Amino acid sequence: MTNPHHTSPAARHKNKTFAALLAFLFGGLGLQRLYLRGARDPWLWAHLACLPAAWLVATLAPQADGFFKLLPIMVSGLVGFLEALVLGLMPDDKWDARFNPASGRQSDTHWPLAIVLVATMMLGAGSLIATISRLFDLLYTGGAYG
Repeated sequence: MTNPHHTSPAARHKNKTFAALLAFLFGGLGLQRLYLRGARDPWLWAHLACLPAAWLVATLAPQADGFFKLLPIMVSGLVGFLEALVLGLMPDDKWDARFNPASGRQSDTHWPLAIVLVATMMLGAGSLIATISRLFDLLYTGGAYG
C-alpha cells in the first residue's frame, strides 16, 4: 500500500521565485534548468558547454584578448539573465501548467520575485551593454579604449 502523503519527485512543487533566483545567480551554468527539468535537459548541457568552450578558445588562441577567451561564459551568463526574466514574468497559472501539473498546489508569487526581477534587469542590462561596448571596441578600434 502506498502512502497518500508521499509525493513523488515528479510531482514536487517547483517554486518560481527560486527558479528565477537560480537563473539570476547561476544562470550561466544552467542551474535553473537542472532544477526545473533535470539533467536530461539539453539546454543545461549547452550552458555547461561554455566552460570547455572558453578553455578551447584560450588554448587555441593564447594571444587573443581575455574578452574573447571569456566570451562563451559571458554569453551563457547573459542568456541566464534572460531566462530569469522569462521565468519570473510568466503568469502563475501558466507556470503551474508547465512546471507543476501534478503537484496539487498553486503558485502565488509575491514581492521577493519582484526584487529578483529588478536585480536581473539592472545587472543583466548593464552586463549586456558592457559586453556589446567592449566587443565593438575590440572589433572596430583594436581595443583602443581599454
